[in-house]
Amino acid sequence: MTKILITGANGQLGSELRKLLDERRIAYDAFDSKQLDITDQAVVNEKISALKPEVIYHCAAYTAVDNAEDVAKDLNWQVNADGTRNVAEAAKRVGAKMVYISTDYVFDGTNEGEYEVDAPTNPRNEYGKAKLAGEKAIQETLANYYIIRTSWVFGKYGKNFVYTMLRLAKDHDKLTVVNDQFGRPTWTRTLAEFMTYLVDHNQPFGTYQLSNKNSCSWYEFATEILKDKDVGVAPVDSSAYPAKAYRPRHSVMSLKKAEDTGFEIVDWQSALDEFMREIEE
Repeated sequence: MTKILITGANGQLGSELRKLLDERRIAYDAFDSKQLDITDQAVVNEKISALKPEVIYHCAAYTAVDNAEDVAKDLNWQVNADGTRNVAEAAKRVGAKMVYISTDYVFDGTNEGEYEVDAPTNPRNEYGKAKLAGEKAIQETLANYYIIRTSWVFGKYGKNFVYTMLRLAKDHDKLTVVNDQFGRPTWTRTLAEFMTYLVDHNQPFGTYQLSNKNSCSWYEFATEILKDKDVGVAPVDSSAYPAKAYRPRHSVMSLKKAEDTGFEIVDWQSALDEFMREIEE
């Protein structure tokens, strides 16, 4: 039995990963930020040295993108860059494989086509810069790692765009959503399955990109989420919703490398339908 450790255990992805492993009756050790503060190097070394995991699923992250620009700029870097390095260095000491979740925000979103895994990175906000620093920390520290870039994550646990739209639809007759930012939605279930797939099938180490198939604008995503609700959805451009952090306009990442592993990726519409059924039950 492979010894597994999960960081960020109570987050959107960590919770989904635990649910998946529970369903498969696979044992693991899982810690939230209170139980394992990844920004504390001594604590990370002590915990990982004691448990000696063979695989570390590093789900801990700071994800408040706008706050990362100013009020939480230091925290963003401490968690996403320094914390990731701490985990990588501890993983190296015990010979563990590491799985790290990165983001489409490592790209600037000016590309018309899909971003390949080896496309030049150019993050334009603090969150993207810190997550890219996390990628580099892993690459400099470990040989046995999987970096998985993802985007537009939604799932049962935590805050996300789907829940926001459903909440707003209860109090409004009409919603406006931006239609000039494009990407790929990602169901946490699909992402968790891919994380374990790479490890369980001994796929080549390196960087991958994983979202659900097909791309859309936020407006198209919202329209699909609310298709059975009594609410109108109207498109607007990004200038209607100024944000502190720069948002990539076109961050559609190529899934080819992930598909080449043999992992079957469902389209985001099917993933969303299944997720909606799950939360309505």
